[in-house]
Amino acid sequence: MRIQFLLGEIGNGLRRNLSMAVSVVIVTMISMFLLGLGLLGQRQVDTMKDYWYDKVQVTVLLCAEKTRYTNCAGDATTDAQRAAIKSELEQLKPTVKEVFYESRDEAFTRFKDTYKNSPLARAGESYFADSYRVNLNDASKFDVVASSIKGMPGVADVQDQKKLLEKFFTFMNTVSWAAIALSSLMVLAAVMLISTTIRQTAFSRRRETGIMRLVGASNFTIRVPFVMETVIAAATGAVLAMVMLWATVKYGVVGFLSETLTDTAFIGVVDVFYVAPFVIGGVVVLAILTSWVTLRRYLRV
Repeated sequence: MRIQFLLGEIGNGLRRNLSMAVSVVIVTMISMFLLGLGLLGQRQVDTMKDYWYDKVQVTVLLCAEKTRYTNCAGDATTDAQRAAIKSELEQLKPTVKEVFYESRDEAFTRFKDTYKNSPLARAGESYFADSYRVNLNDASKFDVVASSIKGMPGVADVQDQKKLLEKFFTFMNTVSWAAIALSSLMVLAAVMLISTTIRQTAFSRRRETGIMRLVGASNFTIRVPFVMETVIAAATGAVLAMVMLWATVKYGVVGFLSETLTDTAFIGVVDVFYVAPFVIGGVVVLAILTSWVTLRRYLRV
């Protein structure tokens, strides 16, 4: 009988304060969606790191005529210098996993295929150079290769793709943290809205609360309906946010990005299922704490 009474009180409270409950749902949904985007953004960065760091290459650019690199003195790399450079790279095993040669024409063709809309793709192959592309067994061993190759006759420059990737990953992390920071402001707004909602609800139902106290109802019995109304509204918002997040990943990331950008790795819907319990559980705990503290202050029983 007590459970039926509590359920009835919760239902009546939600109906009488429908507009405020909807407000809590909307604010919670938006804040948790932003928080989910931030968390998934960090998982995306980790996924791309694992994928790309295994594919990181060291590029040994060779000299071309009238090049700007000082080590070249305006002369192109000779065949003898090419052979010496390749021999030096192969002697760096097991640090070096694989060495292969890429001509200027091949580099330009690969660039055009990968970056069709780049201005360099229309500028011509004069911006590219012959090179040795080096796969490493450990991407952190770039300095070992660079110290052995830099300064050799015929070497224009030694480039580490990892440094370029780290700049990109830093940008991605900044964006994800910005989303988390914005969601934190929204969470604060949700907490304030929950507190205000409970205060107004407690004030509007003060007569009923007084009657319940007179007939011997415990503090727990009186406060539970208020708490459960808040939890239901907040949890509904969190669940809707996770549904939106699932749809974003399902159709935006898996359905579009992963099919458009096939040369990289993306998160999937399983990552949403990983994040969702923490987000929804956190919302429930936050709603319980906020409502209980507010009730202790504004509902004297």
